[in-house]
Amino acid sequence: MASLKQRKDRSKYQFTGNPAARSQTPHADSPSEIDPYVVDDPELKQAIALAIYLGRPLLLEGEAGCGKTRLAEAIAYELGLPFYRWDIRSTSLAKEGLYEYDALLRLHDVQLKTGGVESGDKSINPANYLRFGALGKAFQLTDSPAVVLIDEIDKADLDFPNDLLTVLDQPWSFEVPEAIQSDSKPLTIGPALHPPIVIITSNREKGALPLPFLRRCIYYYMKFPDRNGLQKIVEAHYGEAEATQATATQATEAKGFKQALVDAAIDRFLKLRDSKALFKSPATSEFLDWLDAMVEFGDGERLVKLLGLEDDKRLPFREVLLKVQKDWDLFSAMES
Repeated sequence: MASLKQRKDRSKYQFTGNPAARSQTPHADSPSEIDPYVVDDPELKQAIALAIYLGRPLLLEGEAGCGKTRLAEAIAYELGLPFYRWDIRSTSLAKEGLYEYDALLRLHDVQLKTGGVESGDKSINPANYLRFGALGKAFQLTDSPAVVLIDEIDKADLDFPNDLLTVLDQPWSFEVPEAIQSDSKPLTIGPALHPPIVIITSNREKGALPLPFLRRCIYYYMKFPDRNGLQKIVEAHYGEAEATQATATQATEAKGFKQALVDAAIDRFLKLRDSKALFKSPATSEFLDWLDAMVEFGDGERLVKLLGLEDDKRLPFREVLLKVQKDWDLFSAMES
C-alpha cells in the first residue's frame, strides 16, 4: 500500500482509455506505439484508478484473449510511464522479478586473471554481475512510477504469489545478499521513491490464487467483448487509420469493411463462441485477422449471405479461427 504522500503524488496519473491523451513528455522506457485498445467500461477505469492511487496490484482475471495483457501496455502508453513486462513460467521464482546474479560469469572473469585481481577490475564488485528484473528496474526509478506487468501469474508454483507479498508493499525494497558492500551489509535496492503500478493477469489455470495474496490486490474480472464491444474494436483498428473528418464507421467502410460484413462476422463469431462446442474459443485478435482475411480474399456479398445461414457447418478461413484439430473437424472449408 502506498503512503499518504505517495497517494497524493500518484493521483495525477489518470487513465482515460484515450491514447490521444498521451503524455507530451513520455519516459524513454514508455511504449513508443501501441495497437488501438478500447477501454469503455467505467468499472474497469475505476479499478485502474483505485490500483494507481492506493498502490495496490491490479489483478485482472478472465479467459485468454480478452485483452488483459495489452491493457497494461495501454496504461503505460497513455500515461507516458516506463513499461516493464515479466512473463511468468512454471519454473519462475519471485526473485527473478527483482534481480538475477550471474555467479558463473563472475567466476569465469576471476579465473581469467593471472597474478591476482587487478585494481579496478569489475570482478571485484559483485554488483557488476546483477541483472535487474521488471520490479528491480521499477524500484530504482527516481522520476516516476513504472507500469509493471506480471503476466499469467497462475503458471507459477502456488507459493509464488505469496513470495511476492514481501516486496509489493512497504517499504518497497529488497536486499541482494550476493552483493556485500564495504560495510559488510548486502546491497539494498529501495525504498522505491515511486512504487510501481503493478498489473497482474491470471487465467485461473491452476484454480484460485492464495487468499493472503488476493487480499492485497484490487480485483477485476474482464469479460469477453459483447457485440457492441467488438464493433468498437473493429472501428478502432480499421476506422481511425482512415478517418479524417469521417466517422469511424464511414472510415471502416472506406477501407472495404462493409458494415454488413462486419455485422455478419460478429454474429457468426459470437454464435461460434456461445455454442460451447469448441475446445479452444477464438480471441479478439483472431477475430480481427479473420475479418481482415474475408475482406482481402473473399467475396463480401456472398460471405454475408453464407455467414447468416443457420446451423451451417461451413466456415470461411477456418484456419484463422480454429487452432485445435477437434475444432477443425467440426467444420468444413467454405470457398471464398
